[in-house]
Amino acid sequence: MEDKITAKQLKSSLAADYDGLIEEVVEAVNNAQPGNIIPDSEEPVRDANSRFRQVLYEKALRIRQQQSEPAFSPSAD
Repeated sequence: MEDKITAKQLKSSLAADYDGLIEEVVEAVNNAQPGNIIPDSEEPVRDANSRFRQVLYEKALRIRQQQSEPAFSPSAD
């Protein structure tokens, strides 16, 4: 059994999370005051990226773990 994950699997698993990241970045940049776009948006964008990075890693680990676990059969001895 192959226990390696693929980029396609991870991309598929992250689609909604990625869309959420994009929405957070757009909101942060759009809510920044004119003349203060970087100071007003930099921290919220950094926080959004940090949350996404954590979700990305957790999902990659979860997929890998699910693939490496042998199929469980409660009736098997």
